[in-house]
Amino acid sequence: MATATFRFYQELNDFLPPERRRREFTSPCARAATTKHMIEALGVPHTEVELILVNGESVGFDRQLADGDRVAVYPRFEALDVTPLLRVREYPLRQTRFVADAHLGGLAHLLRMLGFDTLYDNHFHDDDMVAIAGKEGRILLSRDRELLKRRSVTHGCYLHAQKPEQQLREIVERLDLARSARPFTLCLHCNAPLRPVDKASVLDRLPPRVREHYAHFSACDGCGRVYWEGSHWRNMRRVLDGVLKRNPD
Repeated sequence: MATATFRFYQELNDFLPPERRRREFTSPCARAATTKHMIEALGVPHTEVELILVNGESVGFDRQLADGDRVAVYPRFEALDVTPLLRVREYPLRQTRFVADAHLGGLAHLLRMLGFDTLYDNHFHDDDMVAIAGKEGRILLSRDRELLKRRSVTHGCYLHAQKPEQQLREIVERLDLARSARPFTLCLHCNAPLRPVDKASVLDRLPPRVREHYAHFSACDGCGRVYWEGSHWRNMRRVLDGVLKRNPD
């Protein structure tokens, strides 16, 4: 049986037991084990990995490990330029379309609020989400490590935080989404684009107090909902400004 030495970097250590974090360690490898097999056997979903070096050489997930190999595993790079190196995917990991698993309804709501196309249905099964992610080129968001370990999932993010607002901050920072956010451009209910509408065209759908106090409205052609900048909008704006680290208008 072959034995290889592993070192995981940055946030990938969060998936490891404490005694293996931020240090080299050796592990026996199954016969003909690939880098993907061993990385996931050690607890790290392959969707979290951007670069693998074996004995200093950049390799893909299908590289078979031999006795004595030294394996360095890196997450997405935020500040380092690694473009001269081979990454483990043929196309960028960072896309801005998501599918969220059934336990992330709050996060899906907030991502739509930021203007990111996010599919969510609490009746989605794992197979549904995997199929949607692959067919539509979406990042699969989940707190289920085993789901993200599936071979057919190429783009995914594991959420470490448990509360929706913290999860949103985690996603925005990890995927550098702040500059591409377009707040309040998608329907929070059905994910369809919103469009500005004249007040007169939606008057029959407005509560009396809203008719009296507000002048600017957006509507969703998908589900028919109407939005305006009331107290709920201001509360949501404060949440988003905090996540995007900018001052409210």
